[in-house]
Amino acid sequence: MHDHDIEHIRWNNRQLHVHSYETQTSVNFGHSHTVEGVTNAANNTMGHVHSYEGTTTFDDGHVHQFSGTTGPPVYTGDGTHYHMFSGTTTFNDGHTHQYSGTTGKNVMP
Repeated sequence: MHDHDIEHIRWNNRQLHVHSYETQTSVNFGHSHTVEGVTNAANNTMGHVHSYEGTTTFDDGHVHQFSGTTGPPVYTGDGTHYHMFSGTTTFNDGHTHQYSGTTGKNVMP
C-alpha cells in the first residue's frame, strides 16, 4: 500500500495534528475511484474526531466529491492512534460510490 504521513502543528500552545488517508471506493458501473487526502487538524484529546473532504480521482471520465467526519480515535499499544472513516460520494454520472478505511497513525510528541 503506502505510508501515511503525519503532520504536527501548534496553535495557541495546543498540540494539533492531522492524519492522511487513502482508500478505494466501491466498484460501481465497472469502475472505482481513490479517496485520499489529509484530515483537518484537531486537538490531541480523548474522543476527538477530524473532518475531511475532497475530490476523488478522475476515473471513467468523471470525479465525485466526498466529505465526512472520522470516528473517535482508536488507541494502539504504542501510544499512537488512528481513526476509521466511511461515507458515500456525491451522485455524478448516474451513480454514487461507497468508501471506508482507516487513517494513518499519529505520532505522539
